[in-house]
Amino acid sequence: MHSLRQALAYRQVGADYGRLVIYFHGTPGSPDECEIFDGYGKTHNLSIVCYDRSAIDPQLHGSAYYQYLADEITDRAAGKAVDFIGFSIGAFIALQVCRVMNGSVRSLHLVSAAAPLDAGNFIDLAAGKAVFRLAQNHPSAFSWLAGLQGLLASVSPGLLFRLLFSSAAGEDKALVADGAFRTTISRALKTCLSRPKAYVRDIEAYVQPWKESMADISVDTVIWHGAEDNWSPVSMAVYLESALPNCSKITIQDGLSHYSCLYRSAPTICMSIDTSN
Repeated sequence: MHSLRQALAYRQVGADYGRLVIYFHGTPGSPDECEIFDGYGKTHNLSIVCYDRSAIDPQLHGSAYYQYLADEITDRAAGKAVDFIGFSIGAFIALQVCRVMNGSVRSLHLVSAAAPLDAGNFIDLAAGKAVFRLAQNHPSAFSWLAGLQGLLASVSPGLLFRLLFSSAAGEDKALVADGAFRTTISRALKTCLSRPKAYVRDIEAYVQPWKESMADISVDTVIWHGAEDNWSPVSMAVYLESALPNCSKITIQDGLSHYSCLYRSAPTICMSIDTSN
């Protein structure tokens, strides 16, 4: 029952009382990611909310986890339709919550989205292939690695940042050199990995087969992807366009990679949501 559910921590940016948009942060990631939408949200009268998924009881998995998020969003929406933005593996979570909230989500924007690994030979093209394979085949070892990453994020977030972004491609290389970006992402890593069980939950759910769920997601979907993305290879975006029944547009942006696609697309996404019915 909703009355027994503890309110979930969240971050809100943009307009205080605008059209409700739910942002699903990446994994690893945190609600701090949605900061980049603040000014655009104010301009277009969008109230952009990002829930802290790491604060959800790590014992909640699968359908119970997605239902928990759906209940939080439904309570906040108070009978009104809502728009979703999902980034990276957060796009996977957004897609699963769309299944639960069938008919209540007006539009879904997938940015640098991670597609199901069982839908093609994507894993060999992804910079995180070693982590994904570990989560698939040796979950206990993956949990140990997540704990180690959490310790590193606590004592030396800068070192963890450099390790994760050593394979940066396209315009992500320019972002890596930006002090504000390094600060934001390092803070997000520390927040996320301080609760490694929640991080493990998202990754282990993602690496399981889920391509069959695509046919159940009928929300109007727009895909934004960088042509140079080596975290979520561009072939993932091409697959998602073909698999989602109501994908109305795909935009592949030359020169952009994973985070640079998010930063470049943010103003256009906000304008698109503002001007849609």
